Amino acid sequence: MAEDFIVTPYQVSGDIDYDELVKRFGTKKIDSNLLKRISKHGEIHSMLRRQIVYSHRDLEWILNEYDKGNKFVLYTGRGPSGPVHLGHLMPWVFTKYLQDVFDVKLYFQMTDDEKFMFYDKLTMEDTKKWGYENALDVIAMGFKKGKTKIFLDTELIKTMYPIAIRAAKKINFSTVKAVFGFDNSNNIGSIFFTSMQSVPAFLESEFEGKNVPCLIPCGIDQDPHFRITRDIAEGLGYYKPALIHAKLMPSLGGSGKMSSSKADTTIWTTDSAKTIKKKIGDAFTGGAVSVEEQRKSGGDPDVCSVFQYDQYFFLPDDKALQELKHKCKTGAILCGECKQALADRVITFIEHHQERREKAKDSIEDFMLRD
Repeated sequence: MAEDFIVTPYQVSGDIDYDELVKRFGTKKIDSNLLKRISKHGEIHSMLRRQIVYSHRDLEWILNEYDKGNKFVLYTGRGPSGPVHLGHLMPWVFTKYLQDVFDVKLYFQMTDDEKFMFYDKLTMEDTKKWGYENALDVIAMGFKKGKTKIFLDTELIKTMYPIAIRAAKKINFSTVKAVFGFDNSNNIGSIFFTSMQSVPAFLESEFEGKNVPCLIPCGIDQDPHFRITRDIAEGLGYYKPALIHAKLMPSLGGSGKMSSSKADTTIWTTDSAKTIKKKIGDAFTGGAVSVEEQRKSGGDPDVCSVFQYDQYFFLPDDKALQELKHKCKTGAILCGECKQALADRVITFIEHHQERREKAKDSIEDFMLRD
């Protein structure tokens, strides 16, 4: 039932009905007309073709401005509370696609303040450490040096705070309670935080001394923050930021999203090849109860976490994906073969990422934005 799922920036549970979520959040689905417009600038990414990136706010306006010669900036981020997993990387892959196709700047926010305020177990030293560790993963994605600026909120505070308090003055407590479900047990720092999350959408406008359009690629669970940002933007003298939303990377467990709290069904960028192979080997599939039954009746790729990994991320060739789906449904391929093939793809990707991540340690200062 659609009513059984919850999606907020701080809680995701249940089997998400993404069409229903568009209705609840009041966003728009990305249609064929928008895809046609994007295709004028570059090849359509597999995540767009497959409706993994499927929803938006004001994407038409961003493209209109771009076509007039008014380049937008990208803004996305990460809450640094631990290591990075594939669910975090998925929207970054798409963000890099946008940077490459449109040749635009990216502001990447590390919300070390947020994670300190929301997690009792984390100290400010912890969130700062994870901010710099996670920044290595961002750089390893291949974002453009000179056009990519990474920052920690607590370290860019001199620049951010004047904008944040202007934003905070426009946001009522009743709005925050309604959007995020906060109550009297929430500390006042967490209540204030959405003001800080609004700031990067306006940074380029501040730096340039004129309004600059901003596009925020993110998981759709982050949309509530930016609904508030959009509500206050014009009152502060800025453009409303546009958004483009991705679905959430599924768990290897077969239900729900990939989560840091479920390590056995989550693949981290620091995992070894042996660990990755074991996790994928234990993954939930849509296979039959026996080899004989699978050969006879086939499997169900639509409920298979292994197939979803290929669909979301690791098999961008549409023809190859359809062939895999057909083989699964007809019993021409078994779950063990699919798991092995996926493990090979994931291990190759992670090993290359780890190499780039190690090299990023020498260039991190080239990407950091400081007061």
